[in-house]
Amino acid sequence: MKNGFIKVAAATPAIKIADVTSNTAELVRLAKDAHARGVRVLVYPELALTGATCGDLFSSTPLLLGAKEALKRFLEETRELELLSVVGLPWEENAAVYNCAAVCFKGKLLGLAAKKALRADEQRYFAPAPRRLSIRFDDASGELGTDLRFTPSPLPSLRIAVAIGADGGQAIEDAELICNPVYEPETVGADARRLATWQARSADAATACVVSYSGMGESTTDSVCGGQRLIAENGALLASAAPFSGGDLLISEIDAELLAHARRTRRRTSCEAVERLSVPFTATETELTRPIDAHPFIPADPAARARHCEQILTLQAAGLQARIERAYAKKIVVGISGGLDSTLALLVMVRAMDALKRPRTDVIAVTMPCFGTTVRTKSNATVLCEELGVDFRCVDIFDAVNQHFKDIGHDPAVRDVTYENAQARERTQVLMDIANDCGGMVIGTGDLSELALGWATYNGDHMSMYGVNANLPKTLIRHVVAHSANAYRENGNEKIAAALLDILDTPVSPELLPAETDGSIAQKTEDLVGPYELHDFYLYYMLRYGFSPAKLYRLAKHALGDSYDEETLKKWLKTFLRRFFTQQFKRSCLPDGPAVFEIGLSPRTSWHMPSDASSALWLAEAETI
Repeated sequence: MKNGFIKVAAATPAIKIADVTSNTAELVRLAKDAHARGVRVLVYPELALTGATCGDLFSSTPLLLGAKEALKRFLEETRELELLSVVGLPWEENAAVYNCAAVCFKGKLLGLAAKKALRADEQRYFAPAPRRLSIRFDDASGELGTDLRFTPSPLPSLRIAVAIGADGGQAIEDAELICNPVYEPETVGADARRLATWQARSADAATACVVSYSGMGESTTDSVCGGQRLIAENGALLASAAPFSGGDLLISEIDAELLAHARRTRRRTSCEAVERLSVPFTATETELTRPIDAHPFIPADPAARARHCEQILTLQAAGLQARIERAYAKKIVVGISGGLDSTLALLVMVRAMDALKRPRTDVIAVTMPCFGTTVRTKSNATVLCEELGVDFRCVDIFDAVNQHFKDIGHDPAVRDVTYENAQARERTQVLMDIANDCGGMVIGTGDLSELALGWATYNGDHMSMYGVNANLPKTLIRHVVAHSANAYRENGNEKIAAALLDILDTPVSPELLPAETDGSIAQKTEDLVGPYELHDFYLYYMLRYGFSPAKLYRLAKHALGDSYDEETLKKWLKTFLRRFFTQQFKRSCLPDGPAVFEIGLSPRTSWHMPSDASSALWLAEAETI
């Protein structure tokens, strides 16, 4: 249960109708198997001890007494298991029979969740559940009702509720984990509906759901049950087993910290407090089997990724188009380096001008070679601009920067941060002045990954009048540019496609230091600040879910451990945390730019953090990993 994870399972036992002895043995077998595999919460189908299709036998004294005796045997035989089991059975109390699920832990009955939303046929046998009703069982008192909640002691933020059958369709605001035992006959198309419904429910209520449908052991008199199982969390389907697919346990892990963060950030009104019972679990390491997306900004499916990229381009261009009109801009100006970010900005600018039905020459693309510019990047920039038909200009800033060094008394042989930043600021000055001269505005090229790390020169490439890439991570920009290359190739423009593909193949670099003797790029960004693949991973999970450094490391090890060793993951995690905090001052005065995801770093709409916030807590934890 460390880092907020708890392993859960949905079970499909092979039951026999009304044979409580056989059914108890089967449920115990599954409980022991689940516990051996690290499961801590196990959900059986509705009325699993007896079967849900007993009909009028639910009014039979032998069945009702037999169910209680069977529950006693189940408790006795699972006494040594640190497992919260949800076991369905009929329960007679005060001359009424309730459709219940017994919540069991280490040989004790913690409570009986009862069903309220009864089907028309169920009303023949069962009474609707009361909110709370005192009961006695095996010489101990307990409660039966609909508002019972259970919390594992190592996870105080996780409240567990049991909702039987259709009760699971109600939003349970005061529970993060809903255990849903269900009886529902199989019909064509029902499986897809259930998956979609439960994903939507888990997203709407920011909950996790463990759902177990009755299986083939139920009566086939008028219907057939398929034993579908699913585990969903905050809109994501963690695991599922289709009807009639076989197997008896579906296992995954619920992330209590993720759910707590999702609920905090939903800004809900406070829900009514419900009393809950603390369940004394031992805090142990939970083996992760659930999928952890190594590239959370990028859809894995190629078709979905292509749609994603096209939507991003459309969104960026639409935002820029509106800004051009509202600013009455005669021109839009961009610095074009032959790198990924400025390339994407240029593609977006061309789209916006095409949508406005204005000539592409209203886009002014300026290349500004200096000490570190290579033939490769300049050549790609030239081909791209000429083929796109924009107003392409070259302003050599070599002499201007050297003059600036003389003015401030800096020795150009000292290739420090002043040497580098002077070039970036000179380029921004050139762009701003060109924009002033033509009644235009400068379009920023910096991306989300660079902003997170502060990898931008303050009042240099950090500044513009509208930043079209500000909410796109570097790893995703690669795919958007690749998507554009495919589109141009399909439209017959091989030169643009070839230039874009070569840009994709070029190492990411600010090109502020002189090239190597063979003309290749000397200053490679990922050698200096670390792989963007890792930084984008850390950025997503920290911003989206507020995860701690230890959890970020654990998730990265699970998702990316085949590509990076443990020391590399730790090294760049510390770099990410340090730079993220110290560089907030650059993000506090960002230009406007279109939002693309639910998360971002805009100081107005996405991320509010003081520039002088301390990183001590985060770095201290990172040192303990």
